Amino acid sequence: MTKAVEETRAAEEVQAQPGLPAKYAASVGLGTLLQPLNSSMIAVALVAIGNDFHAGTETQWLVSGLYLATAISAPTAGRLADLLGARRVFLAGLGLVALVSALAPLAPSLGWLIAARVLLGIGTGAQFPSGVAMIRRIADRRKASAVGALGLISVFAQTSAALGPSVGGFLVGSFDWQAIFLVNLPVSAIAGFFVLRLVPADPPRPADDGRKLWREIDLAGLFLFSLAMTAVMLVLLSLTGQPTWWLLAVAVPVAVLFVLWERRAATPFVDVRLLARSAPLSLGYLRTMLTYVAFYAIFYGLPGWLEQARGLDPTQVGLVVLPIAALGAITVIGATRLARNHGPRLLLVIGSAGLLVGGAALAFGVHAGTPIVVLVLISAVLGVPNGFNGLGNQLAVYSAAPPEAAGAAAGLFRTSQYVGANLASAAIALVFAGPASDAGLHRLGLLVGGIATILLVDVIFVRKSH
Repeated sequence: MTKAVEETRAAEEVQAQPGLPAKYAASVGLGTLLQPLNSSMIAVALVAIGNDFHAGTETQWLVSGLYLATAISAPTAGRLADLLGARRVFLAGLGLVALVSALAPLAPSLGWLIAARVLLGIGTGAQFPSGVAMIRRIADRRKASAVGALGLISVFAQTSAALGPSVGGFLVGSFDWQAIFLVNLPVSAIAGFFVLRLVPADPPRPADDGRKLWREIDLAGLFLFSLAMTAVMLVLLSLTGQPTWWLLAVAVPVAVLFVLWERRAATPFVDVRLLARSAPLSLGYLRTMLTYVAFYAIFYGLPGWLEQARGLDPTQVGLVVLPIAALGAITVIGATRLARNHGPRLLLVIGSAGLLVGGAALAFGVHAGTPIVVLVLISAVLGVPNGFNGLGNQLAVYSAAPPEAAGAAAGLFRTSQYVGANLASAAIALVFAGPASDAGLHRLGLLVGGIATILLVDVIFVRKSH
């Protein structure tokens, strides 16, 4: 059977399957929005927090600490969801978020607040992988297509990321920085209520499941993964200042030891054998990482240029860049419809092509005198690919992962996003090499365009051959 015939039959099967009722995705989506919301809200609270604790650039660890915690905790939560039950892990994550959010405003020092953000990253990191695992279990049980449900979850993520700075600005301006933690309490409560009410309970655990869990959780693999990932992320985070290259002497041998251990483990934390066998899954993670390097380079690099080189105030900057995230949420709707008929490949072609156009616009069409209306249009162009790339990558990983490892696969998907985010942070520092300038923005556009070209080659030639 040819590849074209296989893809046609797969598309026909997806069209023939009924979609999951929106209530499942909506209840899960309420929980998954906590992570992007908390990632973006903090940006407008850093100055107020720094003033309260008499701190300077160390407040950036409030951002990096959450990213680091999420990158490590997401695959851990996904693995636990596969072993213990996705709904249990989802609700446990919500409980941790609520507890930390209630205590964080009482933090006596910046160090304690950073610790709270790390715990918040662990709690919010559980929502996406366990949520995807819940959707997978319900879809398989009902013999339904999960495309629409995953699309709706993407809408929640894109919308919360887009509105995060606005919501955070309102809360900080009206109530002070503590409010960006307290807002998690009603969101967690509502999400927990609807998941308990609407999502079917996990299968009962056997009486000896506790002993079985300790055998299957692969604590050694979890420890080695966490150690290697922490070292790598700390190196990436340090590239904007004094690089801690010596940590590579820890990361590389630990990563090699991790791979060797996982190849021999009976129930590996990360199934490296599956990654070696499944090129679509491995390429899906690599593609996701590169996509998010480009996304975060734009999302954080362009505002800096608008404020420093273009001379806009923070309110104007927020309005100019709003289409980047807002259109990402809108385009998910169209991307979901296309995915039902054509699968993820067409979405990835559209998203990569749009990213290439946007990168070219930054590289060759923008300077300090560019009119505001043109800048808004370019932001819109940069926002269009987000929905297609986000959902396309998510569906590609979802379809390549075996059902019994849906949670772990979704956790690694989240990890690849945040590795990309920290690579983007380093890339921004390198391309601007000081205060944001036109030349730096043009180099940023070339970087985005180069990544988009690689993504297009992958989806048109490499992905077609698998």
